[in-house]
Amino acid sequence: MSEALAAKPKVLFVADLNVYSKGLSRLRALRETGAQVEPLSHTAIGGEDSGHAPLSLPFKLAWKLGLHLDTEGVNKAILTAAKRFPADLIWIEKGNMIGPSTLAKLRTLRPQAIIASYSEDDMFNPINRTRAYTAGLHHYDVVFTTKSFNTDPGELPSLGARGARRCVMVDKAYDPLQHHPLILTDAERDELSADAGFIGSYAPERGEAVRFLAENGVSVRVWGNGWQRFTDAHPNLRIECRALVNTPGDLHYTKGVRATRINLGFLRKINRDRQTDRSVEIPACGGFMLAEQSDEHGRLFDDGREAVFFQSDNEMLEKTRYYLEHEDERQIIAAAGYRRCVDGGYSHAERMRFMLATALDKPS
Repeated sequence: MSEALAAKPKVLFVADLNVYSKGLSRLRALRETGAQVEPLSHTAIGGEDSGHAPLSLPFKLAWKLGLHLDTEGVNKAILTAAKRFPADLIWIEKGNMIGPSTLAKLRTLRPQAIIASYSEDDMFNPINRTRAYTAGLHHYDVVFTTKSFNTDPGELPSLGARGARRCVMVDKAYDPLQHHPLILTDAERDELSADAGFIGSYAPERGEAVRFLAENGVSVRVWGNGWQRFTDAHPNLRIECRALVNTPGDLHYTKGVRATRINLGFLRKINRDRQTDRSVEIPACGGFMLAEQSDEHGRLFDDGREAVFFQSDNEMLEKTRYYLEHEDERQIIAAAGYRRCVDGGYSHAERMRFMLATALDKPS
């Protein structure tokens, strides 16, 4: 372990710090490791109902041109912070609004500091990145990604003029403060209950899958953003066109997982997902997860013991029907999935410890 890590490293932490964001969970986890942290939010605070900050029309237009408007003035703020805070590590999450010139100036201001990038999105996909991200990628000492294929030589290491210098994959995580097997009141269960349910944003393939279940007699309930685009109604399909978002005042998302007998885990095709946030959060909440099969899902959980996986709509239907009729088996699997999360070190704190050690032990 590096001397910096052993001596409680100083970390300039730049991320979305809204109460519902994974960035805030990672910030808390970083502090749990004992690091001294200077936080800076690169995203406007707001949007607790939807789980994302509201976007103005100029922002949306700029994004279509490959630009992320620096609404919070983070390029200036990060340089100001770096001047007064002697960071061992400068941690930037996604950083689509951070210009390459800012990263170059950070290198001059703090030549001994490690500059790290972290993103949970497929940053090789042009829809997830800006020109600034691409141009600045080579300035990072290490790039952490939850998309294993992004580490392939033909992806982030080759992106832009010089590409990512070092690319490391890390699995998804859960936040023990939010994702745990809480007990629901009768009123909460009545409000949120579902036989089969999905909590997440709309995608065409997800709409087709839940419609298939509904057409075959399964009662399905869906929560999330963008579902107003799904117009294929069915009596067995209840679309709630709103997100379930965890906030300090109410763990709506966790309660939704707990109130759902079978939590569906769909992989988003446009993101080339092999695992998602729900892949870990559902079992961590004590929920039963029926998810699309992938090599990474199979590595995280034992199929049939800690979660259940499917490869086709027909298999999804077959297993949904089976586990709706076998309550005891479903609860045993859900409990085992929860233990795998806890014993397997799937928390944000454990992921941050790994990334801290990886970044700060980096050879010069």
